[in-house]
Amino acid sequence: MKTIKNYLQQHADEILMDIRELVAAESPSMNKAAVDRCGEVLQALFANRLGVTAEIDEQPHYGNHLKFTLGSGDEQTVLLGHFDTVWDEGELVMREEDGKLYGPGVLDMKAGLVQAIWAVRALQQHDLLAGKRIVFLCGSDEEVGSPSSSAWLSQHALGSAQVLVVEPAVAGSGALKTARKGTGQYEITINGLAAHAGNNPEEGISAVQEMAHQIMFLHSLNAPERGTTVNVGIARGGNRINVVADKAVLGIDTRVTSEAEAERIHAEISQITPHLTGITLDISGAQSRPPMRQTPESLALMERAQQVAEQLGFSVEGKAVGGGSDGNFTAALGISTLDGLGATGAGIHARHEHIIIADIAPRAALVAGLILGGDAHVSG
Repeated sequence: MKTIKNYLQQHADEILMDIRELVAAESPSMNKAAVDRCGEVLQALFANRLGVTAEIDEQPHYGNHLKFTLGSGDEQTVLLGHFDTVWDEGELVMREEDGKLYGPGVLDMKAGLVQAIWAVRALQQHDLLAGKRIVFLCGSDEEVGSPSSSAWLSQHALGSAQVLVVEPAVAGSGALKTARKGTGQYEITINGLAAHAGNNPEEGISAVQEMAHQIMFLHSLNAPERGTTVNVGIARGGNRINVVADKAVLGIDTRVTSEAEAERIHAEISQITPHLTGITLDISGAQSRPPMRQTPESLALMERAQQVAEQLGFSVEGKAVGGGSDGNFTAALGISTLDGLGATGAGIHARHEHIIIADIAPRAALVAGLILGGDAHVSG
């Protein structure tokens, strides 16, 4: 593995240049035109570095999904990632400071995609891909729950020997992610009746008052002892202070560690009834990602990652985390899946989002070693 690590370190400036180029192509999830422009930059990187072109899964509302394939071996390794971000265009400025690169989506997860490209390039340049089939699955809507890509991802990952998810490592420790919570998103629209707040408030039915009752109920569903969280992250209601509000909207995020809890939470939210007479509720949403649980196969993959890291001169641990990823879908298919193999850094979904530049080459070498599997003993 030293040969691969040395190659990647020798090309560290080019890898960083590619990361900068991809980060500069801003790609907020709900802006299809911008995401597709970023997808074109990503396709150019694949063509330039690996000599492959994309199979494009065109989408009407979200960005197009991209699949890249190398080799034709019997056992398939999937490298999984996404290129949409949570940031609107112009919201963050890319900058380099104190050995860190800051920018929109640099950690989550554009650096990881570039590291994976270079991991495969290192193997390709050393003629180590014989008998191996490598598939990159790059989704465009992960940050909004993968509504258009989940079935596509599952279809192309099915039957794979392993899935390596190049989402960022755990902040602070650089740990890999061996388990993730399942996730859900819901929206409740509350319909009341408007009235003048001073002249005839008794004729109104306040959607905002109903919203308060529903927020209290929703947060009562939390069960931390079971790893379940329910969070009302968006609460909007009314449009004038002197009007009894006739409409309010709640946006709800759910996280669970088991299918049983997913079913409980879905049933509770779906069957919510109004507290105030005359209120009507419109409820939509679902548990969008199943939990990613540890299995003997995924733990074996984690052990292999530790062995490869040791050859590379560092150590890694495994950790269960609360956030979901597209790795949840592949793990649910029974495929050995290991997450957190992307960049190290901190600030996911925060304004200080950044990667640690010195870790780029070693983490890319770790991915290369996992692709090699039992052959990961290249020295030099």
